[in-house]
Amino acid sequence: MTSAPFHPAAGPARRTVVAAAGAAGLTAVLAACSGSDDDASSDTGTAPTGSASQESGSGGEHAGAGPALAATADIPEGGGKVFPDQKVVVTQPAAGEFKAFSATCTHQGCAVKSVSDGVINCPCHDSNFSITDGSVQGGPAPKPLPAVQITVSGDSIRLAG
Repeated sequence: MTSAPFHPAAGPARRTVVAAAGAAGLTAVLAACSGSDDDASSDTGTAPTGSASQESGSGGEHAGAGPALAATADIPEGGGKVFPDQKVVVTQPAAGEFKAFSATCTHQGCAVKSVSDGVINCPCHDSNFSITDGSVQGGPAPKPLPAVQITVSGDSIRLAG
């Protein structure tokens, strides 16, 4: 009796199926981690400066300004504070000088979490940004944090409208 030669079943090899499933899973994870990186990376050179404009007045609501984000006393000199709900970080590089930047890291869209030693810190891949101008101070981030326009009136810091 002669045996028939073995012929593998038609269709993709198991190795191909496993590799494709792995690539699809990796793509989904990377897409979830990217957040709004596309928005943060579209720097047209016309972004607001991020420096706060000083307005005189009673400290009440101002046309074009949102609700109070923080009191000036909440932002430490030489440091800053992250406001995750507003996706903004406010810093005070020098006494009375307030700056604001996007709290979305330009590397992969993670949220920055803290401000210490004169830098804004992203915990995902250890990118660090200057509290003065948002420039990259370390890590894999490819570009600075975009500036966010704020206004300071009396002791209130507001996001500009």
